[in-house]
Order: sequence, then C-alpha cells, then structure tokens
Amino acid sequence: MKNFKFIDLFCGIGGLRLGFEKVGGKCIFSSEIDKFACDTYEKNFGERPAGDITKISAKNIPDFDILLGGFPCQSFSIIGKQEGFENETCGTLFFEIERILKYKKPAAFLLENVKNLKSHDNGKTFKIIYEHLKELGYNIHSKILNSLDFGLPQKRERIFIAGFLENVFFEFPQPIAKENCLTLSDILEKNVDKKYFVREEIKNSRLARLKNKDYPRPYISHENIAGSITPHPYSSALRAGASANYILINDERRPTEREMLRLQGFPENFQINLPYGKVKHQCGNSVSIPVVKAIAENMISALKNFKWRKNYDEI
Repeated sequence: MKNFKFIDLFCGIGGLRLGFEKVGGKCIFSSEIDKFACDTYEKNFGERPAGDITKISAKNIPDFDILLGGFPCQSFSIIGKQEGFENETCGTLFFEIERILKYKKPAAFLLENVKNLKSHDNGKTFKIIYEHLKELGYNIHSKILNSLDFGLPQKRERIFIAGFLENVFFEFPQPIAKENCLTLSDILEKNVDKKYFVREEIKNSRLARLKNKDYPRPYISHENIAGSITPHPYSSALRAGASANYILINDERRPTEREMLRLQGFPENFQINLPYGKVKHQCGNSVSIPVVKAIAENMISALKNFKWRKNYDEI
C-alpha cells in the first residue's frame, strides 16, 4: 500500500496518528496547544506539533488526503457543563476544522468526540456539525464505537464522524471476536511500586461498599455518583479530569502510567517522561488506537475505488 498523507489536528499525544500510520499513512502536519502533550508527542514522533490552530492559516498547511481531528470534547461531555457551541474556547474549535476542510478539500476526514455529542442540546449540536460538513460537499457517516469491542479492556464509547468527497461505499468496522480481545491480566503489570497503592482507609472504604465482595480478581472498579463501588473485568473510560482514585485495580491501587497507555492500545515502546497526573490527563484525552486503526482500514479500502486527486495513483 502506497503512503497517503494526513494531518493530525488537536493531536494530543498522537493516538489518531498511530492508528493511521498502522495502515500506511504519513503524517505531514500536526497541531496541539497543550505544552505537555506536545512534549510527549515530540518525544515519540521526533517533531513538535504546531501551536494554536486558530492562528494557523489553511494556506500554510501542506496538501493532504485525510484530515484527522479529535476536537476538544469537554464542552459536549456529560461530565462537563455541556455548553456546546456557546463555549467560545472549546466548542467553536470545530469551526477550525471546517475552515481547513473548506480551503483544502481533502478526500476524506475522521473526527472523534464523546458519545454525548450526538444527544447534546436535544441533538441540535450534532445537527449543526452534520449540516456544516454536508455543505462542504462531504458524504457523512457517523457511529458510536466502544473500545471493548476492539480488543481493549476499557469501556470507552466515542462517536466517530467520517466524511468523503466521493460517494464511496463505507461502513464502520464490526467488533472483533472475544477470543482476540485483551483481558485485564494481559495489561496489568507485575511487581507494582508501592507508590501506586492507596491508603488503607481508602481501600477499606472501597471494599466495604463493593457490590460483589466475591468478584474474581483482577477487576477494576470506580465509584458512581451514589457512592457504590462496582467491579468489572474491564476499566471504565479513562478521563482526563477524573480524581486520582477514579478507577482502582482490586480497590487497592491506581493503574500505572504504562497500564493506562495499554488501556488505550499504545505500543510498549511509547515513551512517557512526565509526572503521573500529566500522563493520566493525556491518556484520558487520547483515543483507543485499535478502534482508530480498524476505522482507518475501512476508510482506505473505500478510497481505493477512485483516484484521490490529479496525478495521484490509487493506493
């Protein structure tokens, strides 16, 4: 498969990029405003993302075939205030994507956001996004996918929006077989440092409220709004702004940095050199790489049926 070119907007630590590189793509431009995410990105990809996308002219971005954008989701999340497009600092960043798509007219794009985007403001927010993308001439496909269905022990539901200039035949990927999915035992580290273990009073409080005290280990639990502790053979969704003890393994310890990266499907050689809180924030803001890779495979398959631009060979 020949290389295709893509850009990585709101790139975070590069989850979308890794998914598309796995199917032969070449990233030619990235943008991220968070300094610490840029530090991690640069350490792993050897290049520092451009800064604030609102200050970058579309004409200064090299030509590309696919736009990737995990645009900021806090304004649409159930957890947040759900301000949507009224949030001037987060919600309207979608229009930066629209601006670049309008100028560059790439063959396709893939956007990622929280599940709640679909229902936010009684569906009005998603309708605005959908209509703006349609007006640019794109055929739009959207679906909520769960990381649990693509091999990871993390229940993480996110909406993906794929668009194509041509009316190609595209379907989102189907879940993989359960026997091919990783379990908690596959991703948990052995001989974990004592610094990850919670205080005895926290552990005892959690265990006292555990719904099923005979639940088999290993498990991961989190505390719901009512204060109940429910064990699962998988993690709930990693969250950037969650409390330090949002999820606990066996109600004894926090996940290590490497375990959080594994829950998102990052490779073992992915480098981390920041404090625990920063890594937790970055993993919570990132995407599940196996989900992105599966979507990328289907997008490339769909795009093989036509030539992307003049003098550009089929993949």
